[in-house]
Amino acid sequence: MAVLSIQSHVVYGYAGNTAAVFPLQRLGREVWAINTVEFSNHTGYGAWRGKVLGAELAAELVTGLEERNVLGRCEAVLSGYLGDASVAMAIVDAVKKVRGKSPNAIYACDPVMGDVGRGFYVKPDIPDIFKKELIPLADIVTPNQFELDAITGLTTKNIDDTLKAINILHEMGPSIVLVTSYKEKDGEISMLASDKKVVYKITTPELPLGKGVAGTGDMTMAVFLSRYLETKDLKKTLELCTASVFSILEKSLKAADTGGALIELKTIDTQEELVSPSYSFKAEKITA
Repeated sequence: MAVLSIQSHVVYGYAGNTAAVFPLQRLGREVWAINTVEFSNHTGYGAWRGKVLGAELAAELVTGLEERNVLGRCEAVLSGYLGDASVAMAIVDAVKKVRGKSPNAIYACDPVMGDVGRGFYVKPDIPDIFKKELIPLADIVTPNQFELDAITGLTTKNIDDTLKAINILHEMGPSIVLVTSYKEKDGEISMLASDKKVVYKITTPELPLGKGVAGTGDMTMAVFLSRYLETKDLKKTLELCTASVFSILEKSLKAADTGGALIELKTIDTQEELVSPSYSFKAEKITA
C-alpha cells in the first residue's frame, strides 16, 4: 500500500515532500510524491530560486497513476503547502479518484498557512481554499496553533478555547484533529490529538530553536499519518509521533551551526529516531 503525497519540494534543506517522504519511507510506506513547487531552498532564507509547478502538472500526474491502474493500492493521500490555490482543486480531484478505487483511503490535510510570530506566509486566497474545499474533505487535519485560530476564528488563549476550536474543526468534516504546536506557558510546548470522542495532550520541553525549523510540521504530519495507519490507535500514535519529532529536533539543534545560521532538520543523520526514538512521552487524556 502507498501514500500519495502532494506537497512542495526543495532541493536544499527540508520542507514539504523533502521533509515528509523519507520519514514515511523509513517507517515502511511506499510513497508516490507529486511536487507542487520546486524551489532551491525553503522561503525562510528570504531568497530562493525555482517556481510553482501548478495544478495542471499535479492533475496530469494523478491521471498517469490512474492510467497505470494503481490507485487501488493507495491507502492515504497527504497534502501540505499549496503554492497556488488552483492546486487545491487538483488535490480534491486526486482524493476523489483515490477513494473511487480505494474506498477506505484516508485523506490527511496539513493546512499550511502561517505560524505564530511569522503570521501568514501564503497567498491571501489560500486560507479560504483550505476552509471551503480541503478541510471538509479530510479525515485528518493538522494545524499548528496559529492555523487553528485562523481556520476557526477563535483566539486560543487557554485549553478551553483550544477544545472549542478543535470541535469546530471536527464539525467541518475531519474525524481526527492534531494540533501540532500549542503553547500555554513558557518553556513548554504541547501537541493535542482528538478523534471527537477523546482528546489527548502531550507536553514536552520547548527547545530553543530560534526562528524555528522549516519542515517540522511536514515531518510531524508524515510520522503521525504513518503511525496511525500502522496502529489505528490515537493515543499510541500521538506518543510515538511526539517522541520521534522531539528526538529529531533535539539532535538537529545540537548539530546546528552556532554561527546563527538557520537550523535544518537532520533527518538522515537521526533516522533511527523515526523507528526507535530516544525519548518517550505519555499522552494525558483531557476530555472524555
